[in-house]
Amino acid sequence: MKNYWIAVLAFALLFGGTMSVQAEVKTPAVYIAVGDSLAAGQTPNSQIDTGYSDLIAQELASHQPVAFYSKNLAFPGFTTEDVLVRIQSPEAKEVLSAANIITLSAGANDLLRLVQSNSAQGTLVFQQIQADFALNKARLNMEKILTELKKTAPQADIYVMGYYFAYPHVRDSQKEGTAMQLDRLNMILEQSAEKAGATFVAVDRAFGDNGTDKVPNPGDVHPNVKGYQAMANAFLDAYQPGWEVEDQELPAADPKTFEEIIQEQEQNGDAEADGQNDVSSATPHSQLDDHYLALREAIPYA
Repeated sequence: MKNYWIAVLAFALLFGGTMSVQAEVKTPAVYIAVGDSLAAGQTPNSQIDTGYSDLIAQELASHQPVAFYSKNLAFPGFTTEDVLVRIQSPEAKEVLSAANIITLSAGANDLLRLVQSNSAQGTLVFQQIQADFALNKARLNMEKILTELKKTAPQADIYVMGYYFAYPHVRDSQKEGTAMQLDRLNMILEQSAEKAGATFVAVDRAFGDNGTDKVPNPGDVHPNVKGYQAMANAFLDAYQPGWEVEDQELPAADPKTFEEIIQEQEQNGDAEADGQNDVSSATPHSQLDDHYLALREAIPYA
């Protein structure tokens, strides 16, 4: 594993010194997606497919060399506390140390697990005191997460992804209270990002309060590929204005259950390990497919 990362770093140094690009473009990209089910690419049907991080990696690869991409540090159900524990593991630190682009999605599970949604009646119920406590805890954890990422990945530009209104199917009279809590979460994320010298990526305007075209399942808070496209394009607008994932670039659906992902990774484990020990594998785009799947174990969305 160490030989593999030495190869990735050598590749980054080689191309970083020979290509002339705008300062904000990281060349070659070593992109790591960190966080919850949105970073993992969970679908409205509780499967894993193309998410915003995959679309970002795809678009990066169409404009510049990409030495490495992974969303293996993204897990459905992760709260800010879970993310903090995860990025402190030796395995995560080894991966993150080579990153020059990091996207972070964390905070929604701290809040939304407190919201009781009745899709049949179109209602939302939560306790304000619990929401206040959860948001304060998310704020404290986000500061710790960003501090840890800055320390572990000093060369990385960090992008903190905002959240959208996740309940567009409920009655209009039910939206205001929960939407206000999500606005508070986004404000916490933006302030934490600014304090840490990271970039906050707002996505709420692209969805609005009635984004049923992007969040199609009344019983699930996750977006479809159009929603993930909107999130990827919000990032790209911050990273390099003018770059955009077009409709015709969206890949065909290829959803996998958590069980299928685990089985596929177990079957490919030996082959992946062999590839990581091969210096020739550290070439542009070569890692995009190898690290496409996010889960190491089945963690249900909470």
